Amino acid sequence: MTLPTPWLHEAIARIEADYQRSADTHLIPLPLPGYAEHGIDLYLKDESTHPTGSLKHRLARSLFLYALCNGWVHEGSTIVEASSGSTAVSEAYFARLLGLPFVAVMPRSTSAEKIALIEFYGGRCHFVDSAGEVYDAARSIAADTGGHYMDQFTYAERATDWRGNNNIAESMFSQMQRERHPVPRWIVVGAGTGGTSATIGRYVRYQQHASQVCVADPAGSVFSAYHRSGDATLTAPGSRIEGIGRPRVEASFIRTLVDRMIDVSDAESVSAMQALSQLLGRRVGPSTGTNFVAMLTLAGEMRERGEQGSILSLLCDAGERYLPTYFDTHWVDERFGDCSSAQQRIHALIG
Repeated sequence: MTLPTPWLHEAIARIEADYQRSADTHLIPLPLPGYAEHGIDLYLKDESTHPTGSLKHRLARSLFLYALCNGWVHEGSTIVEASSGSTAVSEAYFARLLGLPFVAVMPRSTSAEKIALIEFYGGRCHFVDSAGEVYDAARSIAADTGGHYMDQFTYAERATDWRGNNNIAESMFSQMQRERHPVPRWIVVGAGTGGTSATIGRYVRYQQHASQVCVADPAGSVFSAYHRSGDATLTAPGSRIEGIGRPRVEASFIRTLVDRMIDVSDAESVSAMQALSQLLGRRVGPSTGTNFVAMLTLAGEMRERGEQGSILSLLCDAGERYLPTYFDTHWVDERFGDCSSAQQRIHALIG
C-alpha cells in the first residue's frame, strides 16, 4: 500500500479551497406568460458563471479529485484529455492550479477561440485529423509521458458523488425549494459524456423525487438511437452542436437513468439559442439552445394535457465564445442552411 504524500494532501486542499471561493450558480426563472398562466414554470441553472465559464468546471473538478484519490495522479504527472471543448478548458485550469502539465487532444478543425482558452490556462493542444482519433492519441501521449489520461467519457458518471455531496442535482433541488412547484416535473440536460444525466438521474431516484430526466439530443448524435435500442455498438456521424452528442456510445451514458430522449435538429438548436438570448438579454451557447427546444416541447405537451409543474434545465455556457461561429449569420448559413422555418417553430412554441 502506498501512503498519501504531502503533495497529494496539498493538491486536494487546493481544489477544495478553490471550490470554497466559488459561489453556487444562479437559478434563473424564464418569464414565459403563455406557460406560466397555465401553471407551468421554466428555469435555467446558470453554469456559465463558473471560473472557466461552463458546466464542465464541475466535471473537471470531480475528475481531478477522483484521479487524485485513486492514486492515478502524482506530483509532476502530465494530464491528458480527449477534448476540443469546455472540458479541456476546465481541466487546463485545474492542472495549472496544481502545477501539472496538461495536453488536450483534439481535431485540427477545432476553433481558434477554444485553442486560445486552453493555452491561456497553460495547456498544450495536440491535433489529430479526425474526432475518432482522439481516444487512442490521448492514451498514447499519457503512456509516453508517464502521465494520466483523464478519459472523461469513461469516468464522468462515476467521479461525482450522486447521493448529494454538493453535486449539481442537490443544488438544483435546494434552490427550487421556495418556488411554486419545488419538485420539477422534468429536468432537461444534454449529453456529451452522460455524466450530468447520470448524476441527476441517480439523485432523483435516491431522494425518491417524482422528477423525470429528459436528454435533448442533437442531430448526428448516437445517444437517442442507443436509448431506443440498447445496442452499444451503434455509431453515428456526430453532432455539429458543440459540447453535446457523440458519434459513438460512451461508457458514461447510462440509458436506464434517462426517462425520455428528444431529438433536436441543428436549425432548431441554433434558432432556440438565438431566441433564448433575446429573452434573457444575454448570449447563451448552442447546447443551451438544444436544451431550450426540449423544454418548450415538454411544456407544450403539459399545457395540452392540462398539467401543471416546473421544468428545469441548464444554461451550459455563455454565447460570447461562439461569436465567430453560431452567432455569425454567414457561418450558420454555410453549415446549417436556411433556419427560418425552425425560427418560426421556436417562436410559436414560446408563444
